[in-house]
Amino acid sequence: MFIRGGVAAVLFASFVLDASSAGNAFNVRDHGARGERTTNDRVAIQAAIEACAAAGGGKVVFPAGDYLCGGLRLASGVNIYLEAGATIWVSTDPRDYSAGGSGSVYASGSWGHLFFADGARNVSITGRGVINGQTTADHGGRWGVTTKLGFRTGILRFLDCRDVAVRGVSILNSDAWTLHFRRCENVAVEDVTIRNNYRRQVTDGIDPDMCRNVRIARCRISSGDDCIVLKTMEAHPCENVTVSDCVLESAASALKLGTESRGDFRNIRVTNCVITNTHTGIGLYLKDGGTMENITFSNIRIACCRPMARAVTPVFADIERRAADSKLGRIRNVTFENLDITSGSGVLVQGAPGRPVEDMVFRNIRFRVEQADDYAKRNKPVGGRRAAGDQCDASFARLPSYFTVAHARGFTLEDLWVSIGAAAFEQQPRSAFCGRHIDGLKVRNVRRDPAAESVGAVDLQDCRAAGETR
Repeated sequence: MFIRGGVAAVLFASFVLDASSAGNAFNVRDHGARGERTTNDRVAIQAAIEACAAAGGGKVVFPAGDYLCGGLRLASGVNIYLEAGATIWVSTDPRDYSAGGSGSVYASGSWGHLFFADGARNVSITGRGVINGQTTADHGGRWGVTTKLGFRTGILRFLDCRDVAVRGVSILNSDAWTLHFRRCENVAVEDVTIRNNYRRQVTDGIDPDMCRNVRIARCRISSGDDCIVLKTMEAHPCENVTVSDCVLESAASALKLGTESRGDFRNIRVTNCVITNTHTGIGLYLKDGGTMENITFSNIRIACCRPMARAVTPVFADIERRAADSKLGRIRNVTFENLDITSGSGVLVQGAPGRPVEDMVFRNIRFRVEQADDYAKRNKPVGGRRAAGDQCDASFARLPSYFTVAHARGFTLEDLWVSIGAAAFEQQPRSAFCGRHIDGLKVRNVRRDPAAESVGAVDLQDCRAAGETR
């Protein structure tokens, strides 16, 4: 089932073509854009977009220059094309995003978006130019900056669109989610660079929310929040997603599913990625009753940062309730293989009593510890604000191990090698693998260097091997 879904994602994404194939070209300067940054070019650029749409689609061309604008509404068949040397500077004036005007928008709460589309088909943003969100200041509690923010601008928000693409462009300094696709189908994001302030929260890179048939490939993302995060804000699935050959740096989670998880996540494949300087490398946060299933992470290198908060983990999966009356969801049929990890904190996988993680496999994991993090005040990640009381339960996060699994059914661990520096092991002698409350456990070839009789490589309590009955 997963293979069929994964292939479907690749095939559908391959049909996402640039609207420029329609043959029409509309130069924004011909419609009055000056490209000097001192003049707001929004009205002229929106006129070029509308002329392109009226002609049946084509390419809206930004030649080299500096274009100040915000609040652009795209239509079916339109390709925004940034030539080399072209930079769009995102307006920070809320009036450019007010509903009812030319190119009117779309504030999402107190957010506006440079590009907005609703119900459009065959829409793309391509080229070799730059989009600059103009937001470089630090913000967030961990950075000691907690002033209340006003109006914020993201780069793109597409709602209920089909056959959409972002290719080749570089995006800098977004002040909110950079690329947000909501209930979209056949989405391709390829060869895109996103570089936001690492010390500014709520600056996600790519957010496919309830989307189908998504391909993200060869992207480089640095963000003060999550780099690539799949969401289901409503009870609709996010499915048939491939992520490949990306380089990611995050002050939160580099690759994330959730926390918004009202719908299901299925048929997801992530491969050949490099994660650096990151709090959580891969995070599965299930809080709203959905199901995460048929998911594979393979050939991924993860290097966690030194803790700036109390929750650092290279791989994290968790089933919990967002609120006391929330439904517990399911995580099942998930495989991690060929992971190369460098971190001072360990992997943490935990289900909930009565709702275990099901049929999860870790295979061929290499884990290097150069400096051991202190677990005395370690918390489990929550991926957002804590709500229910059990989100503060750190009992499993603080167990002395570099790979902890709790509340699971059908868990397989094959070929785990944990290499710990001598000083790190002397400071924090920990097991390689720790299991609690696991039914159907398969463990093969777990190795820890250095070996030590005083601390076993494997620590199990209330665990039963596969085939063993109570």
